[in-house]
Amino acid sequence: MNTTSPRDPRDPLEARDRPARLTVGVVGAGRVGPALAASLQLAGHRPVAVSGVSDASRRRAAALLPDVPLVTPAEVFARADLVLLTVPDDTLPGLVQGLADTGAVRPGQLLVHTSGRYGTRVLDPALRAGALPLALHPAMTFTGTPVDVQRLAGCSFGITAPEELRLAAEALVIEMGGEPEWIEEEARPLYHAALALGANHLVTLVAEAMELLAKAGVSAPDRMLGPLLGAALDNALRSGDAALTGPVARGDAGTVAAHVGELRDHAPQMVAGYLAMARATADRALAHGLLKPESAEDLLGVLADGTRTAGPAGPAPTDDEEPGESR
Repeated sequence: MNTTSPRDPRDPLEARDRPARLTVGVVGAGRVGPALAASLQLAGHRPVAVSGVSDASRRRAAALLPDVPLVTPAEVFARADLVLLTVPDDTLPGLVQGLADTGAVRPGQLLVHTSGRYGTRVLDPALRAGALPLALHPAMTFTGTPVDVQRLAGCSFGITAPEELRLAAEALVIEMGGEPEWIEEEARPLYHAALALGANHLVTLVAEAMELLAKAGVSAPDRMLGPLLGAALDNALRSGDAALTGPVARGDAGTVAAHVGELRDHAPQMVAGYLAMARATADRALAHGLLKPESAEDLLGVLADGTRTAGPAGPAPTDDEEPGESR
């Protein structure tokens, strides 16, 4: 006699058994959705439907998910066991509510969104319709090209899910080659702010630095910055505030004032950003003991109004710093 009880789709063990048989759909063929679906395909899943409106979305879907039909969001839900909602943050709540209201969501369907801002509460309308909610946010920047699939290897994912689905969420991330990192529901906005501060603002800083180097006559700003920024990033990840270098960390008020003057002449739109980052750097250097209070007075004066200057010599070099050292 067969004594095996029916398997509950909410059982994490059942969810871990299912991945090799999952059909996958994508709602929102931006840069993220097709890449995740392609990665899941490599792990044995089967993409079956994708929705996208713009020409760019359709091109991305065709490049990363060839032969997968483009259909409406409702049809994606009808075809897929696992649906990836990869739409902008501000669009997500209304989309979930609308899909639930129209009956598109099926009981037992895995519903995954990739927003960093939200946990699973945003999926509550679908949960009430019987869906299994997961928040899987890849801590990665996407290009919308096949290179994104490769970059998922070793990528951390911020995951939030009901406790009974935690193993299922972790299994999906691991199958994509990622590293699961548990984020509590209440911590999602702070988590996302940290990533935006580090990654999004980095792009702005690098782009502005390349623009200034080009204005200064450097023929290949990217080649000049590459080794420097690579070393700075490595040092920062290894040592945190101890890796701070440069004129702000040294208290070179005259140099900083000269920077501000040049920016006012050649790139006035960058002055506010330079001053804001310099103030934050000075605060961290002071707190870490790298910038001595007696060396900070003139510097903080410059940063207060962006115009004050210091004596031409600046602070004397310390024992571990040669005069003129460019850091």
